[in-house]
Amino acid sequence: MSNEDNEYKGSTFWQLILVIPGSILAFTLIIALIAKTFGVVGAPVVPEPVAAATKVEGNIKPVAVVELATADASAHAEKSGEEVVKAVCSMCHAAGLMNAPKIGDKDAWKPRIAQGYDTLVSHALSGIRNMPAKGGNPALSDKEVAGAVKFMANAGGATFK
Repeated sequence: MSNEDNEYKGSTFWQLILVIPGSILAFTLIIALIAKTFGVVGAPVVPEPVAAATKVEGNIKPVAVVELATADASAHAEKSGEEVVKAVCSMCHAAGLMNAPKIGDKDAWKPRIAQGYDTLVSHALSGIRNMPAKGGNPALSDKEVAGAVKFMANAGGATFK
């Protein structure tokens, strides 16, 4: 037998460059396949506790909800002069704010009553000095404003009908 056939001649540099990374890659793929087969790979799915989710939703829900009212197209129910005075006019005329004549103060109303009912109504509709038009409520009808003027003036000593 000859030694020439069985003699190890050694590996070349390029053979080592191919074999070493190849064997590392093959070993890694085998481990990954085994892990995947037995369910080791992948993050476990943990259900979120219901109480914690409810608490988080409660903490981030809005404090208030804005809802827009729809415009009512139905007929406007006329208010009496007294109702308008209580709802709108009394804001200033009950306390005499901004030099408004107080309701029932005959001395403050006397010069105004002398101007006449039509003038008082005109001033109330269009506004005068510190008083805004219709007392600041544009939803009031002219008839409602006239009724409020009559109510306040009559409380101040007038006899308007």
